[in-house]
Amino acid sequence: MSEPVRLHFLPDDRRVDARVGELLLDAATRAGIRIPTGCLMGSCHACEVEIEGIGPVCSCITAVPRAQELTVHLSVDPLW
Repeated sequence: MSEPVRLHFLPDDRRVDARVGELLLDAATRAGIRIPTGCLMGSCHACEVEIEGIGPVCSCITAVPRAQELTVHLSVDPLW
């Protein structure tokens, strides 16, 4: 079993340990972070966040990669 990945959500400055393979959206929810969603299939990009050093991803379909710590930048689209 792999070590947990420490996720740091900005600008909320919240941290949570996640499992490799867990959806980013699920880890954010456990941390008390609300990420807007739409289709939950990655097509609408409502749940898009940016992982520092990786780039933008849809949190509803993106699994936590193997790492020690990742910084996740949240953005809010006022239309969602």
